[in-house]
Amino acid sequence: MTEEFLHYLWKYSLFENNNLIADTGDNIEILKLGEPNTNAGPDFLNVSVKIGSTKWVGNLEIHLNSSDWNKHNHINNKAYDNVILHVVLNNDQITKRTNEEIIPTVELKFDKYLYNNYSRLISNEQWIACQNEINKVDDFFIDYWLNVLLADRLELKAKGIYNTLKATRNNWEETFYIHLAGSFGFNLNSVPFEMLAKSLPIKYLSKHKNSLFQIEALLFGQAGFLSENILFDNYYEKLSKEYTYLRTKFQLKSLDKHIWKFLRLRPGNFPTVRLAQFAALIYNSSGLFSKIIECKSVEQLHKYFSITASEYWNNHFLFGKESKEKVKKLGESAFYIIFINTIVPFLFIYGKSNGKEDLKERAVDFLTKIPAEQNNIIKKWGELGINAKNAFYSQALLQLKNEYCNKKNCLNCQIGNKIITSAT
Repeated sequence: MTEEFLHYLWKYSLFENNNLIADTGDNIEILKLGEPNTNAGPDFLNVSVKIGSTKWVGNLEIHLNSSDWNKHNHINNKAYDNVILHVVLNNDQITKRTNEEIIPTVELKFDKYLYNNYSRLISNEQWIACQNEINKVDDFFIDYWLNVLLADRLELKAKGIYNTLKATRNNWEETFYIHLAGSFGFNLNSVPFEMLAKSLPIKYLSKHKNSLFQIEALLFGQAGFLSENILFDNYYEKLSKEYTYLRTKFQLKSLDKHIWKFLRLRPGNFPTVRLAQFAALIYNSSGLFSKIIECKSVEQLHKYFSITASEYWNNHFLFGKESKEKVKKLGESAFYIIFINTIVPFLFIYGKSNGKEDLKERAVDFLTKIPAEQNNIIKKWGELGINAKNAFYSQALLQLKNEYCNKKNCLNCQIGNKIITSAT
């Protein structure tokens, strides 16, 4: 038995609330369960109960044993003096406030099948805890929960965006540029790409927006790729010379080349190629964030990202090493990854921050217009009979797996809740 399970019982009122009697002998009537407290202090806030003939409004604390009150040193903590009811599994000691006043305590009674169902779930070592039972849950209910999870996933992505917004003093264009750069790293090089963008403010690139060559010089130089002596490569030499000038002009300090990862990447995904494509995007899309906010369709957005690296990269994946001729155009699958991980979250968060519900709705609607991601997690969900019809559902299913299933967070999962409360 865990306190977490007792919290769950209280939150969803899954206990026997008729004939509740406190250890003081008074009858207890629950008027309001309150809200879970995610910060320090009592477990539930703004609880309302009637104890005897007196109505109380305050906070509530939950323990396995009432003696845990003292073990956790609440008896000496004034933050717990406003607790009006102590809820426990086993009442083995009187509970007191710092001024020695007695706090009414009640033992929580509940149907044993609830804990048995919960125990069965968290002890299951399959891919997901409810793997043997999820097919018993109504499809309509699962669909409802996935809708909630999609919003949760967008809110989760919002945290990183809000942190960057704070660092850029609420500059949306700069913040978008930083996160867009990170998305061009496609996981393995996302951190180096973000580091690059933070070290090279977009205002410097904007000063040279009419020159793809100078944009490449700034990006490759700042990334640390122009610090070597590569012979017989005229383009490299020109870029290096130009960066030396621009670095002095803007007082820049380049990153170390070793932070970039090439191992186990296909040549088309090398950070050098992605940097060249990113340079082409910046060159072709001045004021990109403002344009994206105005976009009404996925097709319109796709046009902005129909970019091709400069001619040099047609026969290069790396500086100084010629390769077979191949135009380095940003592929459709790469666009969808950038779209899902950067464009949609920014539309949603910008809409939320500025009271524009239409942008939030558009962001969510966009996800229904593009294919689901293809990865091992989505494939496994499909094997369990839960198919991702589009990116809306694949994002929700990733959220479900990562934030609930992987953490055995069944108590806060609506699917888990449905299975736990099933009497059969």
